Amino acid sequence: MASKLTDLAIDCADPGALARFWCAVLDYEVQDEEDGLVTIGSPAVPEGGRRAGPVPPTLTFARVPERKIVKNRLHFDVNPTDREQDDEVRRLLELGARRADVGQGAESWVVLADPEGNEFCVLASRHP
Repeated sequence: MASKLTDLAIDCADPGALARFWCAVLDYEVQDEEDGLVTIGSPAVPEGGRRAGPVPPTLTFARVPERKIVKNRLHFDVNPTDREQDDEVRRLLELGARRADVGQGAESWVVLADPEGNEFCVLASRHP
């Protein structure tokens, strides 16, 4: 048996604010919150990692003192599920994302950064 991805830990300056941003992006909800640590996940999978099949991973935001300095070596790709890519990019910019240039050139995806500067891509194709 192999392992499955159940949680991604993200260091940040403001766990609450970054968790709220990603809740709005992914339609997740806060599952746990304690001093300097906020975990969010899909409301459709409250049991999280205890489910046998594919599980949308939870995201845990942890407060750290140091700031992000360089391009992420790991990033999210998100797919709009109920709108076109341009409409989703506009929605994410309104939520607090900003456009980012990581040297991508003319590609089918759009690179944005979350409110703390973590890059992520909005893909053009939609996958349920």
